[in-house]
Amino acid sequence: MHISKLTLVNYRNFANTQLVFKEGVNTIIGENGSGKTNVFRAIRLLLDDSLLRFAYKLDERDFFRGIGDWRGHWIIISLEFEKISQDESIQSLFLHGTGNIMSGAVTRATYNLIFRPKYEIRLALSELAEGDQAGLAKIRNEITIEHYEAIFTGKSEADFNDGEVYKTIVGDFDAVKFNEELNFSEIGSKIPGILSVAKEISFTFVQALRDVISEFQNNRTNPLLTLLKSKSGEIDPLVFQPIADLVNGLNTSIEALDDVQEIRNDITSTIKDAAGETYSPTSLSIKSDLSDEADKLFQSLKLFVGESEQGHEGPIHELSLGGANLIYLTLKLLEFKYQKAKQSFANFLLIEEPEAHIHTHIQKTLFDRLNFADTQIIYSTHSTHISEVSNVENINILGKHHGKCEAYQPSVGMSPTDIRNVQRYLDAVRSNLLFAKSVVLVEGDAEEILIPAMIKKVLGVSLDELGISLINIRSTGFKNVAVLFHDFRIRKKCGIITDLDAAIIDTTPVPADFEALKSYKLKCLASQTAGIARKGILEAFEHGNPWVKTFFADHTFEVDFIKSGNAAQVVATIPEVYTDSATITRAKNDIESGDIARYGKRVLRMAAQEGKGWFAILLSKQIDHQTVIPDYILDAIFFSYPSVSNEVWVNILNYRLRCIQGAAAIPSPEIVEFRTKLRAFKSGTMTFEEIRNAMLATFAADKINDILGSF
Repeated sequence: MHISKLTLVNYRNFANTQLVFKEGVNTIIGENGSGKTNVFRAIRLLLDDSLLRFAYKLDERDFFRGIGDWRGHWIIISLEFEKISQDESIQSLFLHGTGNIMSGAVTRATYNLIFRPKYEIRLALSELAEGDQAGLAKIRNEITIEHYEAIFTGKSEADFNDGEVYKTIVGDFDAVKFNEELNFSEIGSKIPGILSVAKEISFTFVQALRDVISEFQNNRTNPLLTLLKSKSGEIDPLVFQPIADLVNGLNTSIEALDDVQEIRNDITSTIKDAAGETYSPTSLSIKSDLSDEADKLFQSLKLFVGESEQGHEGPIHELSLGGANLIYLTLKLLEFKYQKAKQSFANFLLIEEPEAHIHTHIQKTLFDRLNFADTQIIYSTHSTHISEVSNVENINILGKHHGKCEAYQPSVGMSPTDIRNVQRYLDAVRSNLLFAKSVVLVEGDAEEILIPAMIKKVLGVSLDELGISLINIRSTGFKNVAVLFHDFRIRKKCGIITDLDAAIIDTTPVPADFEALKSYKLKCLASQTAGIARKGILEAFEHGNPWVKTFFADHTFEVDFIKSGNAAQVVATIPEVYTDSATITRAKNDIESGDIARYGKRVLRMAAQEGKGWFAILLSKQIDHQTVIPDYILDAIFFSYPSVSNEVWVNILNYRLRCIQGAAAIPSPEIVEFRTKLRAFKSGTMTFEEIRNAMLATFAADKINDILGSF
């Protein structure tokens, strides 16, 4: 048996979403604040027997904030299971609990936690006339969290992800339209506590490894103590009796020590001198309190580990963070093994962010080896090394979209060939795209090195600050990765930057052409033909998909960099490419010629001589705030990051003011005045158009105006 679906409605930062799981190992990834911890808590509310007592204590903070007034709304957490065991006791549980008793053996079942208003509130809502906003407000004003109940149900048939179903069962609060029916069979039958699924399964949760040392120091959370306690009940009393006798003998020996008896006598005499015989205790002893019970004795056991090569074994607090975390994780996995051996038909292991302070090789090995038989494992992670070795078909990606968190399944609707291609591409570098707010795909090293440098130097913010991951495909096989971004899969923007490779010379053959020129023309023509074909393929691929768009350099990155107005930056690299003064002069003349055939050929020759990546590194040293970012690159960035906040624009414009001020100790009156306007823009009393016009009027020569004008 395994979890196949998790549905969350109005729970914490989830308005309405669904996660899909497979047998074996599953991975949940997402940016900070996307809800990974909340997903695990939702599963635990249904399956973690140690947490069930808190399931009835949901409060207003557990409601999705985006619904506004939570009063009257429901929280729904629903698990769907597949491949239910045919064991008689398990079938009995699901037939009477979460299955359908009329359909024979159960293979698929649901199990739900519903947090809803109590009957009297639901009745009052059902009696409202349609559109009676005043009546609704009156009822809601009287609702507190004490008017709510939590129930567990099964046999549900409702599609809780369907907004219309929610309105039918719970109600339409905008239209004030509530169903007169109060008991809907679609939400399932209430399950008695004695039939709790959580009592019949093996479930272990390994929390994020944030403060392992404190976990070991707390008797309630110490995983070593948990393991020892689980074994203490299995010790044969006859085997343990000699140890108990030794403990009792040790207690007697400690009590009989001369110093102990002397102190006892001194306490007795001193209290009699102070209070008199009448008010003094009738007896007083000093006794050793070493327990002769196994579980209490086990509390005195500590774990010592050797981490250095000298063979020294030290306590947990002396270990490195990585070593302590690895030991903690190991003990929790052993706890799971012990529990799994005792339990029955389904085994679940949830591990929250196992990568903290653990070496990348251990992360990958850990993920590869944690594959217990008959066990469903669900990870959450920030690690690209774990996501690299994750099966893309078993990944759920959490992302934020319009103020709410959503779950995406990246392989939905993909062909087996597409899935294999994606899996091949997602190494530790490229799998970073799964964690990003948005993505820009590039084809080579030059773009990978220079685009982040240009954005940082020209705008004063990094791609990371914008939430954009720039991924080097190292080919033109963009479709193999871009296929992930789709309404059915990952609903995040993906911009593609590639070259059209249009020829920089007239490729028409001329009889007088010498052989080298003929060959050069044929090469340019072949590249141009391939570029046109690539454009057609990519435009057909992205057609109808709002999440993917391709942006083309007319020629190649290096050529279009100069064409955009950056000849000076390339000229500055010439002495690092050539040493001969005559060659340096010719190269400088070519780059500054304004003739695309001359400067294009020269810059491509320089890049080929140094290697495109090394040449890009040389060029990146010359990037400054005066560099012009080519339009097609800016278009790709703003497509991937379309909603630039006022806060980001304030940071960009403040950075440009610092560039304009330069080394001057005192800012000019224009800068001081413009900063006042920026504060007004930040507070919302000036619009973007007004601040853009003010920048153009005050600092007309600054190149940021071109960017502001095109946004």
